[in-house]
Amino acid sequence: MAISWGTIKSLLLFFGPLLLPKALAYYRSVRAGPSIHGVPIRPIPSAVSRALLILFVAASIFLIRTLPPFSPENIFSLTASRLQIPTDVLFTRLSTLRGTGLTDNDNILRTKISSLESRLLFLQFGPDVVTNCQFCTPEDPKSYLYYFLPALLAPHLINLIVIAAVTSGLFTGKEGGVWRTTATIAAGAAAFLDIWLTSTYDARVNARATRLEELNSFFWKMRIYRFIGLSLLDGLLGWLLYLSSTNRAFITAPSPAERIEISMRLLDVVRSKMSAMSIMRNTVSRDESLRERSNQYWVHEGRVMGELMEQRDVMESVNNALENRINMQNISKDAESYANNVVAPLEVIFQGGQPSEGVVPVA
Repeated sequence: MAISWGTIKSLLLFFGPLLLPKALAYYRSVRAGPSIHGVPIRPIPSAVSRALLILFVAASIFLIRTLPPFSPENIFSLTASRLQIPTDVLFTRLSTLRGTGLTDNDNILRTKISSLESRLLFLQFGPDVVTNCQFCTPEDPKSYLYYFLPALLAPHLINLIVIAAVTSGLFTGKEGGVWRTTATIAAGAAAFLDIWLTSTYDARVNARATRLEELNSFFWKMRIYRFIGLSLLDGLLGWLLYLSSTNRAFITAPSPAERIEISMRLLDVVRSKMSAMSIMRNTVSRDESLRERSNQYWVHEGRVMGELMEQRDVMESVNNALENRINMQNISKDAESYANNVVAPLEVIFQGGQPSEGVVPVA
């Protein structure tokens, strides 16, 4: 049953005010969501930002390649001709459309698509294979596939190189390295599927087509599907990199060995700071001039604070505070919040989490 535009409009007007706020709230919660395993959300690391930029450029190039100006010509669609049209009539129309006459490739192609079998292979493998293959013959259709394989695999290999770069441990660190195996398998599966669809396609389905609209331009359709699929693969990989590198998803608790290592690093930092503080205190205590200056500072500080507390404005403020009763509950909450922020990194470690810089995403 067809749904009219008026019905769709009414549904949008009815459910829109209900669904839109929830959609915005869900987007905001995903963008700045709660921590997972005690690991807080963090900004995108600089190395992952470079990887995302490379993936965006690669996906954009693949999408641009699907546009008609970058696609090989289909002379049957270009001249609005049936598959059974005589060769002379077909290329006369093509010459008229070009205005400058036929090119050298057109003349070569003219000699190679005189039969129905060669035209069916033209729709399956495209004009470049039919024009330039020297050993291909319609009696051996597999010869066209062998010649076409390098051109078919070229975009997959280029995309595999891009994936290898953005998931390299040297380039993106652990954030990209964990997705290396998954992305490589996905790229290999896409290449295998492309080869399988091309090699198993039955070109004879176009033999019964009597009109241009009935022709299945397999080569041009697969070319569009190929580039769109590669761009979607790069986009999905970029999305996974974004989620894992910012601790929004695919986070696992560190192993005991990693927790011990992180704890030891934090203890080393605390010990070094305490040692520095002890050295400074010993230096002050041993040096007579520094010890004298320290004693003078505290004597002066006590005198200043005593004089300050004797001022009328300060005494009135203290009395007002005592009369109005200080809200100890709010002060306790502020103190608890401050203490939690101070000890949060240690709590993360001992509760099974880890600081954000030590996060290990899992593919």
